[in-house]
Amino acid sequence: MLGCLRSLGLPARYVSGYLLTVPPPGQARLVGSDASHAWVSVYLPGADDAPGVWTEFDPTNDRAPGEDYVTAPGRDFSDVSPMRGVIHGGASHRLRVAVTVAPAEAMTNDE
Repeated sequence: MLGCLRSLGLPARYVSGYLLTVPPPGQARLVGSDASHAWVSVYLPGADDAPGVWTEFDPTNDRAPGEDYVTAPGRDFSDVSPMRGVIHGGASHRLRVAVTVAPAEAMTNDE
């Protein structure tokens, strides 16, 4: 999608981040189950000298990102990779990652 928008001459950027998931009624919020997610943002020029606006599209979830998204925009994945680094050591490694997105008011001081 990013390449298609750019091929049309539209300024577009890759956006990576996390989405607040809502548990089904009666179920507890899952801890550590939220995964990194990506979508696109395109700059739509304004008409009659009006300023343009960046508009985001999340085709995976068929919606526009809102306040329930944590975002990091860039030119492509390498600009906004959630983890970077160099591993020194033996040939066997295992990476375990857990992310939980929750509203600020749901967090306590001991988390």
